[in-house]
Amino acid sequence: MDAPGFDADLPVHVERALADFLGRASGEILRVEPSVKAGIDLLSGFVLGGGKRLRPTFAWWGWRGAGGAASGPLAEGALQVVSSLELIQACALIHDDLIDSSDSRRGNPTVHVASAKLHADHGWLGSPATFGLASAVLVGDLALAWADDMFADAPLPAATLAAARPAWRAMRTEVLAGQYLDVRTQAVGDASPEAALRIDRLKTAAYTVQRPLHLGAALAGADEQLIATLLEFGGDVGVAFQLRDDLLGVFGDPSVTGKPAGDDLREGKRTLLVALGLQLAAERGDAAAARVIADAIGAADLAGAAVDRVRDALTTVGAVAAVEQQIDELTASAEVALERAHLAEPAPSALTELIRLATQRTF
Repeated sequence: MDAPGFDADLPVHVERALADFLGRASGEILRVEPSVKAGIDLLSGFVLGGGKRLRPTFAWWGWRGAGGAASGPLAEGALQVVSSLELIQACALIHDDLIDSSDSRRGNPTVHVASAKLHADHGWLGSPATFGLASAVLVGDLALAWADDMFADAPLPAATLAAARPAWRAMRTEVLAGQYLDVRTQAVGDASPEAALRIDRLKTAAYTVQRPLHLGAALAGADEQLIATLLEFGGDVGVAFQLRDDLLGVFGDPSVTGKPAGDDLREGKRTLLVALGLQLAAERGDAAAARVIADAIGAADLAGAAVDRVRDALTTVGAVAAVEQQIDELTASAEVALERAHLAEPAPSALTELIRLATQRTF
């Protein structure tokens, strides 16, 4: 995309904004208490160590599509706001990895694992695992607190920030509510497709696409009709994004995804893929496939051939094809909503490409 300002290389500018803010935010506390450096380094390394930057990107194109500038002081302020979404994402992922007892993220040790190793390497008192758990909770909390600071300190008029604050508040609440719903659904054993879709819409679609678009558009002064259309578009793209993630959680290449194959199954996640697998197996009277899928949910030692058997079962009963069909239908619906939005160029072209990246990705 040949565009002026921040459009052409947005992830680089997001990285710059994050690095600048983290440097400023950490300076004062490190002067007061240098011993917290290890925790801050873990957070900085996590935030700056990779990621798709999808949330800032959707927010940026909400800003641009609603008439926001590509460069200049207001664009710099908007860049800081949209980049702050990565700190909320850091909080969500650090805590999510802890909840799921995940060992790796983006091909690296998770924060609680890295913290436990730090404890063990130094021979400190107590349990390394307990220290790792506590550190991850606190580092995640710090990310959330700093996200609010980064948003509030953006160099934008007070009225501009106030216009975006409802989207910011809704997003924070929705992602935590979605995470709680996810945990609760696993605990009660609700394996219905309806429950899986509720989680997808609240935990992923709202947080990953809808509210970032809302946030960026509100910064640019979008009216209620445009925001409603963007929320419709974002809901479809966000669910399709999660459905692709569900497929990658079982069928993805660990060298590409950065997570072991079958992690969602081991963690007991009731994804739509799994829910449809159980439903379709029951409808087909395929008790063997149903047993293979059911036994894999929450099986901590699931690996190798066992993962392959689950893949075969999900494919045989038609769950994979059904999820792919839903992704296609949601993608088509999103494209229609995007046309109705009549966004300023080059936002429509950029968002069309983001649909492709979100729904056809391999990582």
